[in-house]
Amino acid sequence: MRNIDNIPSKFDFNDREDKIYENWEKSGYFHAEVNPDKKPFTIMMPPPNITGQLHMGHALDTTTQDIIIRWRRMQGYETLWQPGTDHASIATEAKVVDKIRAEGKTKEEIGREEFLKEAWAWKEKYGSKISKQLRKLGASTDWERERFTLDEGMSRAVLQVFVNLYNEGLIYRGLRMGNWCPNCVTNISDIEVVHEERDSSLWYINYPLADGSGSIQIATTRPETLLGDTAVAVNPNDERYTHLIGKEVILPIVGRKIPIVADDYVSLDFGTGQVKITPAHDPNDFAIGQRHDLEFIEVIDKFGNMNDKAGKYEGMSRDECRKVIVKDLQDLGVLEKIDAIKHNVGTCQRCGTVIESRASVQWFVSMKELAEPAIEVVRNGEIKFVPEHFEKTYFNWMENIQDWSISRQLWWGHRIPAYYCQNSDCEETIVAMEKPANCPKCAGTDLVQDEDTLDTWFSSALWPFSTLGWPDETPELKYFYPTNTLATGYDIIFFWVARMIFSGLKHTGEKPFDTVLIHGIVRDAQGRKMSKSLNNGVDPLEVIAKYGTDALRYSLINGTAPGNDQRFQEQTVESGRAFVTKIWNAFRFVMMNLDEGKAINEYVLDKELLQLEDKWILSRLNTVIAEVNKNLEKYELGLALADIYQFLWDEFCDWYIEMLKPRFADKDNKSRETAQATIVYVLKTAMTLLHPFMPFVTEEIYQYLDADKSIMLTDWPIADTNYIDKEAEEHMSVLFDVIRQIRNIRAENEVSNKQEIRAYALCENQELADYFNTARSYIQRLAGVGELHVQEEDNLPKEHFSIIFKGGQILIPAEDIADPEKEKLRLEQEEAKLIGELEHSQKVLSNESFVSRAPEAVVNKEREKLADVESKLALVQKRLQELK
Repeated sequence: MRNIDNIPSKFDFNDREDKIYENWEKSGYFHAEVNPDKKPFTIMMPPPNITGQLHMGHALDTTTQDIIIRWRRMQGYETLWQPGTDHASIATEAKVVDKIRAEGKTKEEIGREEFLKEAWAWKEKYGSKISKQLRKLGASTDWERERFTLDEGMSRAVLQVFVNLYNEGLIYRGLRMGNWCPNCVTNISDIEVVHEERDSSLWYINYPLADGSGSIQIATTRPETLLGDTAVAVNPNDERYTHLIGKEVILPIVGRKIPIVADDYVSLDFGTGQVKITPAHDPNDFAIGQRHDLEFIEVIDKFGNMNDKAGKYEGMSRDECRKVIVKDLQDLGVLEKIDAIKHNVGTCQRCGTVIESRASVQWFVSMKELAEPAIEVVRNGEIKFVPEHFEKTYFNWMENIQDWSISRQLWWGHRIPAYYCQNSDCEETIVAMEKPANCPKCAGTDLVQDEDTLDTWFSSALWPFSTLGWPDETPELKYFYPTNTLATGYDIIFFWVARMIFSGLKHTGEKPFDTVLIHGIVRDAQGRKMSKSLNNGVDPLEVIAKYGTDALRYSLINGTAPGNDQRFQEQTVESGRAFVTKIWNAFRFVMMNLDEGKAINEYVLDKELLQLEDKWILSRLNTVIAEVNKNLEKYELGLALADIYQFLWDEFCDWYIEMLKPRFADKDNKSRETAQATIVYVLKTAMTLLHPFMPFVTEEIYQYLDADKSIMLTDWPIADTNYIDKEAEEHMSVLFDVIRQIRNIRAENEVSNKQEIRAYALCENQELADYFNTARSYIQRLAGVGELHVQEEDNLPKEHFSIIFKGGQILIPAEDIADPEKEKLRLEQEEAKLIGELEHSQKVLSNESFVSRAPEAVVNKEREKLADVESKLALVQKRLQELK
């Protein structure tokens, strides 16, 4: 136990949090080992990008996982919270390219080998930044096992999966029209495209018929792609244009003749019903081009600029070309009109650049066979989503899944293990873990590896098992896998969660986890998504520096429910800081009222010596423990924290401590030691209960109470039903209600705290009357009551103020309060409030659907509420009648 002579007046989080965390990590408290004597519990940390800067999403995600892992650790599980970082192909390559560009070079100039050296150097310098920031949040993750998606073991797993899937025919290579980001200079998958509604235009252009018999009119949102048109299409069922099928038109500006073809794809309702076909720059046009064997003319390069096929527009950006070509069409007299429209534009999820549709040879994973078992494990309940409604999101995507484009035109990442024989008579493709010495088909030695790397999500999909040593059958894989709870945001159900599920099933034969806990996103105070463009992001590290980690964690969990978005409000962090202060002050009060020289462990509870308030606080404590455990099992972290907060702030600090003050002040009181033992026990247990949520202040307090071990290694509280006394809790609740109401009347009528008043308690039953007699001293001291008369109906004051409580009323002589008019106003307000509650309850109970479908306990509770309101209202109205 620490020396209590110099307990600081406040918890100095700036000084203590880092030191507490350093001690935890140095002591190895976060580390997990294969332990046959314990049941494992595993959480896989969603690996943040090495380019990442801690943001509120990380803070919420990390806090959620840390609460769960600390709770399970204290329950006695061998807990592994597996950390690591992701190499983030696109984002990291962009950072390194910028660095090289700033030095006056390009990545092509320095070559792949030198570029990768630069990338690894960048990773070593900046890659651990976010791991250090996660420590500031109190993340009790096993840093000794930290992994990186490009480390040797992880890379071997990636290559093994690629080779296995290829050999089974589930990975293939082919020419496809895909999404191309001109800024990231790579192909990206459909789910990496964000569609944004933007203002645009629809340009109507006349294409002259080659035979001089007139012209046809097309409508387009992209006039710059006209340069790559190779046909015009009409619907074969459109009677307006059947006579034109087979004819040719002259492409404006270019002067090239192109055919008019018939295709069912063309809508009869959109635009003019005549569509320009640009196979190289539109996925639908690409398909039409293949069906009709049309020429493929690419006029926009991989950087989004017009290429040499664009004629005089070569070198212009897409936007520049559009402006110039529209003017040229106007000058030619073929631009008929321009309509303003709104339409969805695909943008890159990472950088926001408008996506270009571009045909290229890419590698794909065939998804249908992999998706079916992944759908089944969720449908049959082997994997549960919390909240359950996110299963619909998962099913919607998985049941309509497209083949996964996995190749990226980048250098940073896992290079595709495909080798091409350069013998022109062979051109064999070999997929292997290592570069073969010879071509198996022609024995040639000139083999060149594919230039592309794999989509970052390909390696992330293997995270739950590759981090544990797969493909080797390691002890860790056998013990910790399958993992337990995955906590993540709903925005990556497609990107990551689904891919981990089908990958785990395919490559290990087992599900990767049993529960997917989905949390929402943290929005700004106005409900907007935090973004760089809005400049509305909040830096968690700045919040921590101002208020402390415990306060930030409190604000992120307080009042939240699984799956729901939340608004970040600094007032909630301030409330968290106030809670820390409240706890600390209560702790100091406890320590100051212990006997000098007596060790904490010498205070032992004796049930036989407990006083009324001791029995009540122990009952409340164990009731709260039961509620917290129930809510944690359901992942209702917000409700669990609310239970603990209400207990500590209202019941322990505001009521129990106040009740104990006379016993502590009287050193000859025989029950003083019982009070000391009780308050120490309750404080220690409450700190243990709060620890997963607010780890730093609870550890600091616990070290004064029990320095033999860290709080995080203590046993998790289990409710002791022997202490739970619901009747005592209900009676004490009535008592508090009475004390509050008396205090309110005194305050409203400006009665001095020093002035004692009289009170007459009239109870509906003798049991409650006996309780008021037992609790007489609390009412007298805490409400400033001098004389308390219980059930003395013969000498009631004629002029009085009335307090209505559950099971009776209290009368206070008007002469003790002095202003009956204020009492009348107060009772009228109370009457209006009770009438509103009565009407609400009557409406609820008159709803047949509610009465027949709601649980019986819920219906009975509503009926009890109605009866209570009716009783209170009758007393209030009776008292009002007397006053009138």
